Amino acid sequence: MQKWTSAFLLTTFLTFAPALVFSAINTKPATEATRQEHVRLTADLNFMDSQDWEDAKRGFIAPLPEHGRITTANGREAWNLTPYEFLLGDKANQSPDTVNPSLWRQSRLVMVDGLFKVTERIYQIRNADISNMTIIEGDSGLIVIDPLVSAENAAAALKLYYSHRPQKAVKYVIYSHSHVDHYGGVYGVTSDKEVREGKVHILAPQGFLEAAVAENVMAGTAMSRRAMYMYGTTLPPSPTGHVGAGLGLKNSSGSRGLIPPTDLITKDGEQRALDGLTFVFLMAPNTEAPAEMHWYIPELKALTAAENCVHTMHNLYTLRGAKTRDPLKWAQALDKTTERFGNEAEVLYGMHHWPVWGGERIRELLSKTSDLYRYIHDQTLHLANKGLTMNEIAEELTLPHELSSVFSLRGYYGSLNHDVKAVYNLYLGWFDGNPAHLNPLPPADASKKYVEYMGGAEKVIEKARKDFSRGEFRWVAQAMNHVVFADPTNRKARELAADALEQLGYQAESAPWRNFYLTGAQELRTGSFKLPAKRAVDSQGQALPPDLYFANLGIRLDGNRAKGKLFSLRLHLQDLNQDWLLTLKNGVLRAKRTNSGDSDRAITAPMSQIMAIFEGRISSDEIAKKAIYKGDIKGLTEFLALFDTFRPDFNIIEP
Repeated sequence: MQKWTSAFLLTTFLTFAPALVFSAINTKPATEATRQEHVRLTADLNFMDSQDWEDAKRGFIAPLPEHGRITTANGREAWNLTPYEFLLGDKANQSPDTVNPSLWRQSRLVMVDGLFKVTERIYQIRNADISNMTIIEGDSGLIVIDPLVSAENAAAALKLYYSHRPQKAVKYVIYSHSHVDHYGGVYGVTSDKEVREGKVHILAPQGFLEAAVAENVMAGTAMSRRAMYMYGTTLPPSPTGHVGAGLGLKNSSGSRGLIPPTDLITKDGEQRALDGLTFVFLMAPNTEAPAEMHWYIPELKALTAAENCVHTMHNLYTLRGAKTRDPLKWAQALDKTTERFGNEAEVLYGMHHWPVWGGERIRELLSKTSDLYRYIHDQTLHLANKGLTMNEIAEELTLPHELSSVFSLRGYYGSLNHDVKAVYNLYLGWFDGNPAHLNPLPPADASKKYVEYMGGAEKVIEKARKDFSRGEFRWVAQAMNHVVFADPTNRKARELAADALEQLGYQAESAPWRNFYLTGAQELRTGSFKLPAKRAVDSQGQALPPDLYFANLGIRLDGNRAKGKLFSLRLHLQDLNQDWLLTLKNGVLRAKRTNSGDSDRAITAPMSQIMAIFEGRISSDEIAKKAIYKGDIKGLTEFLALFDTFRPDFNIIEP
């Protein structure tokens, strides 16, 4: 069985987090306007409600050892809870002025770590990664659900379980859906050999493999850079820096991989008898993930809705960038689950956060979560059909008190503001119908005109300082963005823009919003993040089958440099025994399977070596020496020079 390595699969999150060193940040205190905003934002919420705390701690068996410190084979740190101890203890009961009190509460709940008993035969390891790993005890072995992001973290989670429960062998692994935090650590709980020999079976929903590998491939570099902002990768853990991700604490930074499923679930009501337990599956495609499923275990009265029902409003559009998710399908999947199993289930366990016990509470959470996404869907379109634009709807739309007052529906990961924009975009796209917005100037050019019209940078900064003192941080950030884009060297503008973004970060209830704001402030003050040069040609293609790899190669082709050029190249993939023909014409690269045959230009090599050639890790001289190429080496060199290598450290907060 082919081992699918992780480098390309992690575009969902961030591939190079281990190389980053936290920057020293000159943070500033919260202003009075920010403190008042905290009071306003949280007035609706009952902070005396202790139910979530009781649920988060229920069934506790043991904490993660060594304060949650998990390392890779070479000693690099993949996980460590020690830097986040400021979230623990009596001193943390009162939220600091620099963190939204509701987000502070969520981050403290997320910090509850260790091994927990959910119900008979079901255990979870929480806060060993951004996601949960669930272990279900079969009659003779273990069923592991969603083995985290990293293999080291999954192995540590399994070790913690074994230290308190019988050491039965893993017999099944289930991937609930196609995001890397639910399969990336699979090599920590099983191996290719065990799967190949039939000792371990892997179940997943139909379409899982295609979605896992392909969902974020085409725009992977851009997503990786934006993920740095979304997850606050460069922010130091502190009350003025990183306090979590809302969905969990953060992403681990160990080794990731993927073993393809051996058994696909394809239809509603499909059942599997897994080591003495019955699993009844329901399909939930195109909800939180392109491939996702729910299931119920009648013997245990245990239900999961995967990541479609957790303790936060989720993303209908994720700020790192991805295709918009359909809230109507999301609500329908939850309704179907409630109708099928809601009257039987006694525990609802999720792939993030903590479980919910009791039939009435389960039905209420499923129902209200469905209502949340249905309300966002329906009311966004209601206002759109009244003529409001995307940004206008995001300003106007509010949730009913029955939904907004529920902690589990608050915007810790998604937000009402950007979920509304997602629905508008899903149906109507980026254009609001105003012809003035049809073809505006690009940001740098427009910013220069704005600054000129407003009387020059100094006058803009002078006015913005007054607005800052009045707490008008959104406008200050917007105005200073124009000054920075007009002149990135303007230190006063950079500092004032950073100050405004910082206060917006302190106010944000959504962890990704906080991380975006604070990362922007950090880069304005200390300079944009730069990736070490050695990573620019890191091989990311090992995870891709040939068709996807060659499709992505077409994106790397510089169309301007390729204009007027004609080229064809046959590739014989020795390890896969496949022949492909690449053709360049009209500035477009096409790839198709072909029959083996003679050609003026041909490369014969394993797929991994062909990838290395296209990624510049094998020079033309080496290609000639290895005698794997037939044809004019100069022509091949000129062809390869047409492909760019993307660097995920481009500017975001400045031009």
